[in-house]
Amino acid sequence: MTGLQVQCALGPVMLDVAGLELTAEERDRLLHPAAGGVILFARNYSDPEQVARLTAEIHALRTPALLIAVDHEGGRVQRFRDAFTRLPPMREIGRFHENDAAAARALAHSVGAVLAYELRACGVDFSFAPVLDLDRGRSGVIGDRAFHSDPEIVGELASALVAGLAIGGMSAVGKHFPGHGFAEADSHTAMPVDDRPLSELERDMQPFVRLVTEGLTGIMPAHVRYPAADSQPAGYSRFWLHSVLRERLGFDGTIFSDDLTMVGAHVAGGIVERGWLALDAGCDMVLVCNDAAAAGVLLDGLKRACSPVALTRFARLHGRARSIGFSGLGRSPSYSAARDSVLNRPSVA
Repeated sequence: MTGLQVQCALGPVMLDVAGLELTAEERDRLLHPAAGGVILFARNYSDPEQVARLTAEIHALRTPALLIAVDHEGGRVQRFRDAFTRLPPMREIGRFHENDAAAARALAHSVGAVLAYELRACGVDFSFAPVLDLDRGRSGVIGDRAFHSDPEIVGELASALVAGLAIGGMSAVGKHFPGHGFAEADSHTAMPVDDRPLSELERDMQPFVRLVTEGLTGIMPAHVRYPAADSQPAGYSRFWLHSVLRERLGFDGTIFSDDLTMVGAHVAGGIVERGWLALDAGCDMVLVCNDAAAAGVLLDGLKRACSPVALTRFARLHGRARSIGFSGLGRSPSYSAARDSVLNRPSVA
């Protein structure tokens, strides 16, 4: 490392890294013009100070800085655990709502604030959260990651959580548009299909509609086919991403593909074909995870630069600056109050 940043506009690919620090090969890959971001996993975390060094090194590589994201929702999807507050699954907050709606909204807000404060203190720009899918009792991969089966309650609690994220300096990325809760298959290992008519899909879209009207910064579509609308999965569909999300709903934030190495994404052919199809459908940034060889092929195969509109959207996802590190969070009254609310929440059956 020379300590000098490379001046290079962000590209449309978000990729991962292997361990607790960057290798020379990974630094070169992140300097590729098509690279735009990094997604972190549990393997990239040992403690807050280590991951803060890692994110600082990634951010220092380029100007503008690469985006750094993580799947950190709470419950079973929380990549960083030791020293981080254990966040509840969203279903637990939904169950609170059945007895005390105001308390549930307050808890969702506190969870969002803690999530954002802790990740931002370690240099992570944003989490792919909240899940806006409905808990239909059918999807094992969604399950307790969803707030509730009622779209009004999902929208209400997700809105509170997003407001909490903002308090902690972080934008939100809702997923999995237009709704993954009804499709039974796991798109990591199969091609899920939701064959309901469009009139029934509208109910699953309601939380997305609400959050879009409130200024949601990012959305991730599902690797799910909805044959009543399009033969392609939502992440490859101009109907869903352009006609519905952009034109009908007026969404002007960043659209991220889900991981293009998942089995549900393989319908488009090779990794370069998948990347092009997702971008042509309307994605601004595509993810390729847990396959360094595929990431290299995709970076070299995507010749198209990001549009000025996409770059403007990316800029909104950079986390707001924090003057204190993880060890200093206890000096923040708002963080301390939110964390106490999360840790001392009443139990639910």
